[in-house]
This record gives sequence, structure tokens and C-alpha cells, in this order.
Amino acid sequence: MIEPLRISFEVACSPDHAFTTWTRRAAAWWPPEHTVSHQPGAEIVFEPKVGGRIFERTREGEEIEWGEVTEWGPPRRLSYRWHIATDPANATDVEIVFRRLPNATTRVEIEHGGWERIGAIGQVWRDANNAGWDGVLPSYRAQAAG
Repeated sequence: MIEPLRISFEVACSPDHAFTTWTRRAAAWWPPEHTVSHQPGAEIVFEPKVGGRIFERTREGEEIEWGEVTEWGPPRRLSYRWHIATDPANATDVEIVFRRLPNATTRVEIEHGGWERIGAIGQVWRDANNAGWDGVLPSYRAQAAG
């Protein structure tokens, strides 16, 4: 078994705002260089239901699949199968918990696992995703707090 990535941090907002920023305002914080199209202005959509798609929509209207929602529990919990830039058969699992803390802050806890599902490249893919999270989370933190 390959150890899941576990990332946690605090943001200066309510869980509701943190969840909404993650799911309904993703295009405001997800860097274009971390999308498949690399296009500024691409829309990032989380369909708000179990079984909902996660995808980017380019300005030309092309939709590029990124994953599927497996748990939709606003404002506390979100889970999805994640296959951005890879075959859906190689999807990994992302679970995010938004915990209310004192003084109007939220602890965001991310667990990203399922690496063994992709076989021999699982550890390499895990390491690449660790760097990927480092590339997208600073802008999420800023957007959630802003």
C-alpha cells in the first residue's frame, strides 16, 4: 500500500465559505498552468451532487473531465475520484473535510490516496501530486481568506 497524501491547513473563514470557494469558485483560485488546457479563464465545474462531474470548460466550450464527486456534504465534507490529465481508470481518491475552529477559522484536511490502483507508477504519481498540491493550495488559501 502506498501512503495517502495528507495535507491540512487553516483558513480565516467559515466552513461554508471554505467549501463554496473550493467547489463553486474553483476557477478563481485554480492556476491555469494546473489545468489540462492551460487557458486563463477556463471555468472549473463541480456538479453539486454525488455522481456529479468535475471538469474544466474552456472559453471555446470544450469540456475536459477531471473527476467525479463521490460525496457531497456541504459545508463539512467533499470526496471525489480524481483523474485530471490521466485515464479515468487511473483515478485516485480525494477526501476533504472542512472543520470549524474557534475565532472564525476553518481547518481544511485533505487526504489523497488510492495510488496503488495505478500500479507501478503509483509512488511516482503520488510524488507528482504532492508537488501539484503545493502549486494550487497557496492560491486557494488566499482566495478563501479574501
